[in-house]
Amino acid sequence: MIKKIIGTLLIIFCSYISLCAQGIIQTYQYPQNFFRYPLDLPPSTAGSFGELRGGHFHSGLDFKTNQQTGYPVHAAYDGYVSRLRIQFGGFGHAIYITHPNGYTTVYGHIKSFTPAMEKLIHDEQYKQQSFEVDFKLDPLQMLVCQGDVIAISGNEGASAGPHLHFEIRDTQTEETINPQLFGLTIPDKVPPTINLIGIYHLDGSPFSEKTPRQFFAVSGTNGNYHLTKPGVINLNGDIGFGITTTDMNSVSPNHNGIYSIELKLDGKTVYTFAVERFAFDQTHAINAYVDYPELLKTHRWVQKCFILPGSKISLYPQSINRGIINFNDDAIHDVEYVVKDIAGNTSTLTLKVKSSHTAANLTVVKQAGNIFHYDKRNEFSNDKIKVVVEPGNLYDDIDFTYSTLPKKPGAFSEVHRIHNRFTPVHLKFDLWIKPDSNLGKFADKAEIVSTDGACYSGTYQDGYIKAQPTLFGDFYIRIDTVPPVVAPINITNNANLSAAKKISFRIGDNLSGIKSYAGKIDGRWILMEWDYKTKILSYTFNNDIALGKHIFELTVTDNKNNSKYFTAAFNK
Repeated sequence: MIKKIIGTLLIIFCSYISLCAQGIIQTYQYPQNFFRYPLDLPPSTAGSFGELRGGHFHSGLDFKTNQQTGYPVHAAYDGYVSRLRIQFGGFGHAIYITHPNGYTTVYGHIKSFTPAMEKLIHDEQYKQQSFEVDFKLDPLQMLVCQGDVIAISGNEGASAGPHLHFEIRDTQTEETINPQLFGLTIPDKVPPTINLIGIYHLDGSPFSEKTPRQFFAVSGTNGNYHLTKPGVINLNGDIGFGITTTDMNSVSPNHNGIYSIELKLDGKTVYTFAVERFAFDQTHAINAYVDYPELLKTHRWVQKCFILPGSKISLYPQSINRGIINFNDDAIHDVEYVVKDIAGNTSTLTLKVKSSHTAANLTVVKQAGNIFHYDKRNEFSNDKIKVVVEPGNLYDDIDFTYSTLPKKPGAFSEVHRIHNRFTPVHLKFDLWIKPDSNLGKFADKAEIVSTDGACYSGTYQDGYIKAQPTLFGDFYIRIDTVPPVVAPINITNNANLSAAKKISFRIGDNLSGIKSYAGKIDGRWILMEWDYKTKILSYTFNNDIALGKHIFELTVTDNKNNSKYFTAAFNK
């Protein structure tokens, strides 16, 4: 036993030395050669850990499955199945395995489970009378050994194509950790690509869409990059830098995310970003990491190399003055970007900048209005609306603005412009809007909608409709009295379904969204599955349905409790 422990420690130590030799930035050491790859395929990924996604950092590795489903998925290490989940969207079908070494592995988008898991899920679905279930298992309820087949790979949920989403999480903190730091590496000899660099003239002001920016094209290859138009850049005052960069590995043409970015001033590191691990409640802080206004305007992912004060995500292991550099000495300086992937492949770019009071005249707009502070509770109100933003929902101070726009047909209020869409909100804020006419019996049908189509289910409070939007924008009150749409695909009254395998419908809702659906045959609840991609709701016949005549019923309800009822007799 002692020899085995010493051998394990030597493996961990040697792997750590290897990572150090590659110059990989990490704040923790992770066990090596414990976890196996979850697929018996040459490891290749369609998505890397921490890569940039809309509204979040990617939380795992997306292992390719040759653009098809049906591959055995193996337990990465000994442990027990601690959680099973079925959901509309997201992972679709997911397995969580807790291991004795303090980590939990997650397997998402799978097609099917082992028979024992299928039975547990089926029983839970009928117990809750719900297709969507998320439940935990006892530690001794379902043990697995490393290499056991636990599932078949699939394409369920909100996936863009067949693959296996794989995560390693810290069991106690539930932080997700880069799986490649555990030795589950992907062949990679390709250095990152640098496409563009940005300079932000902050001058002591909070970052916003009004911050003056300059972008510079970049040329180069094989890790060596330079400005397309070389020269010294004149700067003055507080400056932030940014970069557009992606990475590839040796076995996939996909453009993925980088592992780390270092920004150096005259050889001294002033800012470090590394996708080692993060907590899920901070993943929306990607909107603080990227130049969010630039993303909305141009769809360009510029990664800021300075930290907004309200961003708390644990992807910044080091910085000096949050990466903001003050240039005021009329000297020439070297600003160097060092970009690495997790294999240690490195790309660099060095700028010559001059601290000069004759720098380009880029006017910084100073705040002068209703200042909302990122670390305080902020309120704004008048006789028509009220806005409350709690601490932790802004990434920087903002100069809050408000205005009204003309009323839309069918609305029960003016359109209220709450600040602007270029300022991200971390989670949500509270918004009250007063209707401009008596809602009467429809008060419980009122909701707040935005002009970009989002709907936030509201509640009636003291003459106002209250909701919690997740974005700033333009909002107004609407009434939702229209039930969901239920369109049968293969069932009509007295239909002969003796050869049919399923009963199928297309369902949808025009405003508040579908809250629930419930199907019955002969008065008994049945399990119906709603597919995220096709939006088809279906029931698959089983041996419980005897030959003969039956009555099918379906009730679909939206978030404002408008319901649509369908019934039909059929023969089996």
